[in-house]
Amino acid sequence: MNKAQAMKKEQDNWTELYHKTIKKLEVMIDVQRQVREMMKIAREANTTITEMESNILKASINNQTINATNIAGVLEDL
Repeated sequence: MNKAQAMKKEQDNWTELYHKTIKKLEVMIDVQRQVREMMKIAREANTTITEMESNILKASINNQTINATNIAGVLEDL
């Protein structure tokens, strides 16, 4: 009877270890998903920042052109 109880206890220990391992694997998978989602968001943010940078540069060039035109117009008027 003691041998049967010992075997049952060992089996329970292995079962508990198995379930703990499965839970840890599930947590690792969730973390991987979160990291993948964060990388996706970072890529999208990077794209948006690049587009904003391009628009600011275009606006700056347009502003410089307008300023140069205005200065040339003032000089002609003088």
